[in-house]
Amino acid sequence: MLKKIDRRKFFRDTTVSAAGIMLGSKMLSSNLDELSSKGGPTSSSFDLMKEVMKYRKITAHEHVGFGMSFEDQLRIADTLGIDKLEVSRPISDGSGKAATPEEFRECNDIVLKAMKEHPDRYLGSCFINPIYGKESLEEIDRCMDKGMIGLKVYNQVKISDPLFYPIIEKFIGLKKIILMHAHCGIGVGGKRTKYGNSQPNASIPEDFIEAAKRYPEAMLQYAHIGGGGDWEYECKALKDYPNIYVDTSGSNNEGNMIDFALKYLGEDRLFFGTDGSYFQGVGTILSSNTTEAQRRKIFFENFNNILRKSGNNVN
Repeated sequence: MLKKIDRRKFFRDTTVSAAGIMLGSKMLSSNLDELSSKGGPTSSSFDLMKEVMKYRKITAHEHVGFGMSFEDQLRIADTLGIDKLEVSRPISDGSGKAATPEEFRECNDIVLKAMKEHPDRYLGSCFINPIYGKESLEEIDRCMDKGMIGLKVYNQVKISDPLFYPIIEKFIGLKKIILMHAHCGIGVGGKRTKYGNSQPNASIPEDFIEAAKRYPEAMLQYAHIGGGGDWEYECKALKDYPNIYVDTSGSNNEGNMIDFALKYLGEDRLFFGTDGSYFQGVGTILSSNTTEAQRRKIFFENFNNILRKSGNNVN
């Protein structure tokens, strides 16, 4: 028998889910009053922006240096009540760059510039390439000495590779988190592709599990379950490894993603993230079946508790 539909909840959740799409085309205007006056989602009896601004927010996955000015990015953050942005400037394997020490230092200098110009908003993470072991450890020291709060790595080396061991050990000592780009291919013909659809060297859930089992003291962040891929498999696979956290960033936000992740990972291991999808990132959490206490944890408290371990928490 079909369940009776709660009409109020249906319209509320539909409003919030649609907000990301409707706001996305207006995101640089930062003028939501105009949207409301034109009959947008904020004009209903459910006050969308009141709900958006109710929660303090730290996005635990964002970037700088990809064509958007710091000021434009912060205007979007202000619109959505995002207090702090964890940012990095990684190099992908499809960029045409080798992510040499010179190149990853230049990337980190962009992040340091953002931190210097807006110290009350940006939380910088260091990017390195573990292929260059000595230079990477030296760059980590440089970046941490200048106030960075963690590490962001892409897909030059899998997180389970022995090249990563000294870096993971370094961050255990620092009590700081490692955010790793991840990919998990969608199944085809009933079978999941083991190494992803397009990035054969990207870390997959099994790589994170191997690293987490070897280093249970480490804090590992599995990137962007909303970024495409088999997020259901990811959540199930990572379920029993409490030192693996998951950020919700990405633009492929299916309706039950947050609720599913909450079921398998619990309310303490989910971080709000954006990774360029600011409005979708907020909307997907607000349209979930989470309680207010759970939303406070996902939006702010969980990542802030990680920052607290190294004394970098937000007051």
